[in-house]
Amino acid sequence: MSQQLIKLAEQTSMKTEIPKFEIGDTVDVHCEILEGEKKRIQIFSGVVIARSGSGTREMFTVRRIVQGEGVERKFPLHSPRIAKIEVTRSAVVRRAKLYFLRDRVGKAVRLKERRVERVATAKAKPKRRGRKQRNTTA
Repeated sequence: MSQQLIKLAEQTSMKTEIPKFEIGDTVDVHCEILEGEKKRIQIFSGVVIARSGSGTREMFTVRRIVQGEGVERKFPLHSPRIAKIEVTRSAVVRRAKLYFLRDRVGKAVRLKERRVERVATAKAKPKRRGRKQRNTTA
C-alpha cells in the first residue's frame, strides 16, 4: 500500500516532455537561475557522461571544457528548474559511464558521431547485366 502511494506521488511530480538522450550525446540544458528577484535561463551544453537513479530521483551528469578546465554538472532529470533539454549531437559509445573523458585533453575528448539512417527518396538506378560493350567503329 505504501509503495503504491509513493509511486502515485512520484508520477505527479515527473515531467512528461523529456527528450530521449543517451550517454555520449551532446546536450543543451536550459536551467532557470535566480538572481535576486529576477529569473533567467542559462544554457549549459556538454557531453552526457553518466545517468543514474530512477523515477523522480534520476540524475544525469554533463561535462564540458571551459577555458581549458573541465566542468561537470549533475542535474536532476525531473527538476522544475530545468526548462528544457535539447539534444544537439549523438555519439557512438561502448560504455555506460564515460568517466575516462576526465583524463583526456584536446582532440582525444571527441567521440565518434552516430550516423542517422536516411530513407532513400530517389529511385535507385537499375543494375546493368552483362559486360559493357566497347565501341569498335573507329
